[in-house]
Formats: sequence, structure tokens, C-alpha cells
Amino acid sequence: MSVQRNLKLVLTSAMAASVLTGCGQRELPEDAVIVDSMKEYGCNTINVYNAGEYISDDAVPMFEQLFTATVNYDTFDSNEMMYTKLLGGSRYDVLVPSDYMIERLMGEEMLMPLDKAAIPNLANVDPAVLDMIRVFDPEAEYAAPYFYGSVGLVYNNQIVDPREIEEKGWDILHDPKYEGRVYAYDSQRDMFMIAFKALGYSMNTDNPEEIQEAYQWLMDMNEIVKPAYVTDEVIDGMANGEMDIAIMYSGDAAYVISENSDISYAEPRQGTNIWTDSMVIPKTSACPALANQFINFMLENDVAQENSEFIGYTSPNTEVRDYLAGEEGDFFENSAYLPRSGFDKDEVFRFNSKLTKQLNELYTKVKMSIS
Repeated sequence: MSVQRNLKLVLTSAMAASVLTGCGQRELPEDAVIVDSMKEYGCNTINVYNAGEYISDDAVPMFEQLFTATVNYDTFDSNEMMYTKLLGGSRYDVLVPSDYMIERLMGEEMLMPLDKAAIPNLANVDPAVLDMIRVFDPEAEYAAPYFYGSVGLVYNNQIVDPREIEEKGWDILHDPKYEGRVYAYDSQRDMFMIAFKALGYSMNTDNPEEIQEAYQWLMDMNEIVKPAYVTDEVIDGMANGEMDIAIMYSGDAAYVISENSDISYAEPRQGTNIWTDSMVIPKTSACPALANQFINFMLENDVAQENSEFIGYTSPNTEVRDYLAGEEGDFFENSAYLPRSGFDKDEVFRFNSKLTKQLNELYTKVKMSIS
């Protein structure tokens, strides 16, 4: 039996039966099958670069034990930070960027194709999520889904009428009665997406007139509701009821809803960004064989379930996602855990360097207007 075919049995046994040692690390059961990575793959160390606080505590230690390997795990604050570090010569074996950044890395020939024969757990992924990847990676050749989700409105349902959210969508951010009661998410990409969608345009537009209208929409929002521009602070802020409305990623919203029953999540009728973060292997990888094994490991159902439970974002694994959203799952009746699908006004971000530069310049002006 091959290492790949045996891996699911190994993980099911190991994760179900393992216990915590005194230092908090899982101890494998006696019957766990350990892989000698140096013998099997010719290397036993990989460098993984992921967003901060975006993996369960047990995933890396478990992989290291099962594969007799070392994982040097590093984190980035943004896709752009990751890209800059790659340009500076830093070498990694696995990256976890967003869709538009993967498109950029592919266009600049910085990635190597996945070894799909070594990643049988790709079969666990919902075909609809793979279709999201095919928007920028037509053969799903370079990217294996990690999490997916949406951007939406989080609101206090004891103060904001859900019918008003349904009727106004993003335009509720122009309602003067919420002055000083709104969190905006401090991201050029996300804020311009909202403005484009509120105006009925594609979030990937490069039409100069539409860009100017979106810029004015954001300036008007600043004038009318005077939002607080935040990033991670939005999570505790909304969980504690400090604001009435916030722009938030679905996974963060799922956590907030689990902490505060007065909070709801909505994907506005004008459309939104449906996104994927995926695992890819840079061309400069020194240990691609073990990198493919790490990707397969993260897609194993037991690992993916623990990861999704811990982080709160939607698993691309059909079985895991359906279980966690079901009656016995952690996110049963949680309105943020399952992003909507098949809505024709929702879009995936595409990479456009000229547009990004232009929006960055305009967003600086938007931020300056609120200070």
C-alpha cells in the first residue's frame, strides 16, 4: 500500500486516539504509521508561509510527527507582503495566498504545478470550489483550496432591522442614522469592491468613470457615517457590541456570531467578493515532494475539520463543510459559515496591476478624508 493511500488511515487513527503530552503536543498512538521523509522524498524540511492565525495549533506538530519532518512555519500580514518577500529571495515550499495573488504568481511563472498523484485528497474538495479556482487557474493545476468565503455585512440584529439590510445592501453604509456606528475594513481592495457593487459595476472594472464614481461613493460614505477603519479589531469590537454594522470576512463573522447571538451576517443583494485562499508551491521550492504531502495532509478530512473548527472559515472539503454546518457541527445555523453560491453578481478578484496602483492612490485620499 502506498504512502498516499495509507495516509487517511494513519490520520484517522492518530487524530482520534492521540492524547496531549505535558508540553501540549499530540502523542501518536502506538499503531500510527510513521513516514521517513528523508528516505521517501529525499528531504525532511519544508518552509511554509501562511497568513497569521490561519491554522489549527495541532496541524503542524501532527504533520511533523507523521512524516518525521521539520516545518519552518512563517506568517505574513498581507498577500503583498508575501509577494515582496518572495521577490527579495526568500524561499518557501508551500504558500497560502489569495486568488488574485496566485494569478499574479502564475503570470510571472513563479509557481510549479502540483503533483496531483501525490494529492489524492483533492477528491475531497467541492467541485464548485475548484470552479472558483479555475477562474484564474483553468486546469486547477497550481492551486489546492485551503479555505473559501465571502465579504459581507455584520450587524446587530437588535438594532438594525434585517429587512433594511436586505433592501439596502451596501447602501446602508450611506444611512446617516448609523453615523459613528460603523466599522469599515481597512483594505483598498475590499472597500472599492463594495463601492463598485453598490453602484452596480464589476469589482474588476478598469473603466475610469466607474472608478471615479466608486471613489466618490466612498468619500460620501465617510462624510455620512464617519466609519472607523479597522482590521482585526473588528472581531472583538462586534463580538462586544461596540458598533452596529461592520464589513467583515465570513470566517471572522462566523466566530463573532458564535460569541454573540445578537449578531447576523448578510451578503448584499448587489453582489460581493467570493474568494478562495489556496496552497501553492513556488518554483524555488527545495523540497516539492514533501510540500505536496503537506498539501495532501491539510486536505485530509480529519485535519480539515479540525482546521475549520479552529479558524472558523469554510472548509472546501464537502464532507467537512456539510458536517460543520449540520445539526451536530460547530456552525449549525451560523449564517456566516456557508457562503452563498451561484449568485450571478458575486465575483472572484482578478489581478490587474494598473488598476491596483490606481485604486491605491485613490484609497489614500479616502483614508485621509476621515482622519
